[in-house]
Amino acid sequence: MKTEAGALLSSLRIDRGSDRKISIQLYMGLRDIILSGGATPGDRLPASRTLAREVGVSRTTVIDALDRLIAEGLLESRVGSGTYVSTALANQPRTQLAPQSGPAPAIEPRLSHATTHAARHFAPRSWLPHRSQTFITALPALDAFPMAHWARLSARHWRGSRDEIMGYGHPLGHAGLRRAIASHLNAGRGIKCDPEQIFIVAGAQQAFSLISSVLLNPGDHVWFENPGAIGARNALVASGADLVPVDIDENGLVVTDGLQKAPHFRLAFVTPSHQQPLGHVMSLSRRLQLLQAAENADAMIVEDDYDGEFYYGNQPQPPLKSIDSQGRVLYVGTFSKSLFPSLRLGFILSPPGLVDTFEKVTASWLSGVPTATQAIVAEFMEEGQFSTHIRLMRRTYKARHDALLEASSTMKHLIRVQSTASGFHTVGYLDDASDENRLVKRAAEENIIVAPLNRYCLSPISRKGLVLGFGGTNPDEIRRGVAILKTVAESDRNNWSA
Repeated sequence: MKTEAGALLSSLRIDRGSDRKISIQLYMGLRDIILSGGATPGDRLPASRTLAREVGVSRTTVIDALDRLIAEGLLESRVGSGTYVSTALANQPRTQLAPQSGPAPAIEPRLSHATTHAARHFAPRSWLPHRSQTFITALPALDAFPMAHWARLSARHWRGSRDEIMGYGHPLGHAGLRRAIASHLNAGRGIKCDPEQIFIVAGAQQAFSLISSVLLNPGDHVWFENPGAIGARNALVASGADLVPVDIDENGLVVTDGLQKAPHFRLAFVTPSHQQPLGHVMSLSRRLQLLQAAENADAMIVEDDYDGEFYYGNQPQPPLKSIDSQGRVLYVGTFSKSLFPSLRLGFILSPPGLVDTFEKVTASWLSGVPTATQAIVAEFMEEGQFSTHIRLMRRTYKARHDALLEASSTMKHLIRVQSTASGFHTVGYLDDASDENRLVKRAAEENIIVAPLNRYCLSPISRKGLVLGFGGTNPDEIRRGVAILKTVAESDRNNWSA
C-alpha cells in the first residue's frame, strides 16, 4: 500500500473571502513556514495530491505554489523522491530568514558623506501643491489652461506610429521640441541659440542637479541669492557645494557683497527676470557686473528663468543669457509655470563650450523625458498655441496682480504688499514686531496658505514678510483671501500687544 509521507502542514490556512489569489496565499503560507523554522532543511513535503487534499485546493494550485518556491531556492525537487526543504538553508541563520511578525527593527544604515552633509543643510520645503488655493505660490492659472485643445493634440499624437510613441526617446530630448524651444528663445526672449544647445530634462530641479554634477566639486563656493529659491538651493547643497548667501536689493544680486564674501567662486545662481521670492528685476548694470565677476573668477552662472515669460509692465530687461558674450551663462527654463507642473518638463540651454559634455553625460546615464509629453508640447508650440497662451496669461496675471494690490490697500498698516512687473507672486512686508511663522500658522487655520520670507533665507535678513501667490486664483477669491488675511493679522497683533 502506498504511504502518504511528508510533513504535516496543518497551520496552512486559505481565506476564500480574500481578494488575494489562492495560489498566492498557499505560496506565502508555505514560505512563512519554511523561513520561520516550521520546516527544517531536508524535510520532505507531502506529495502535491496529498497537500491539495489536506488544504482543500486543486493540485494545479499546489504545483504552482511549489514551483515558485523551487524557483526561489527554498525548495528542491528530487526526481523519483519528492520535494524537500532546500539544504542550502542549513547555513543561514534563521533569525535573518524569518519574516518579522511586527514592524521591522529601526536600523540606521550608513549614508554617503554627501547625503549626510546635505541632510544637515537642506532648506525646509513644504509639499508642492496639487490644487489651487488663495496665495499658493507654486501653481499657475490652471483654470485658464486650454485643456480641450490639449486633449485633441494628445489624442492625435497617440494615434501615431507605435515606434515613435512607445520606444525609448532620445536622451538629449525630442528633436522637434529642441527646435521649438530654440525658435521661441530666439524670437521671444532675444537669445540666439541652436537646437543642439538645448537639453530636455525632467523639470528645473533635474537641471540644477545635472549642472551641479557637471560643474561642481564638494566645497566649491556658489554665490546664492539670499533670500532665494528653495528647490535650487537644495539641489546645489546635495552636490556638496559651499553656498555663499549674497544680499539682494532692488537691483538684484549685490555683486560687491558676493566678491567680499567669496571672490573665488565657482558658480553663481540668479533669478534676474523675477527674483525668487522678492520679485525684483536685476538691472542692466548689475547684470554686467555679474558677468564681469564671473569672467574674472573663471566661474559660471546659472540663470533660472522660471516665470520670465509673464511680464506685464514696461518692456522687460532681456535675459542675462542674451548679453552673455563669453559663454558663462547656463540658462534653465521650465514648462511648470508656462503650462502646468505635472508635465515635469524643463530644459538647459548650454553655452557652446559645454555642449559636448552635456551630450556625453545625458547620453550616458539619463533616461530622458517621456517622448509623448515632449512631442505634444512641441506641436503645441509649433502651431502657435504656446505664444497665444503666454499672451493670455500675461493679461490674466496682470488682472490678478491688480486685484491683489487694490484689495491689500485696506491692510497696508499690517502687511505692505509690493507691486511687481512680472510673474504671479509678490511679497507683503511686515513690521519688525511681527512674527512671520506665527502669522503663517494662524492663516493656515483659516485655510489661507502663505509662506514666511525666512523660509527662503540661507542666512537671516533684516526684513520680515509673507510670500503671496496670486496666479492660481481669480480676483474674487483674491479679495476674499485678503479680507481673511487682514482679520488674521489684526487678531494676531491685538493678541500679542495685549
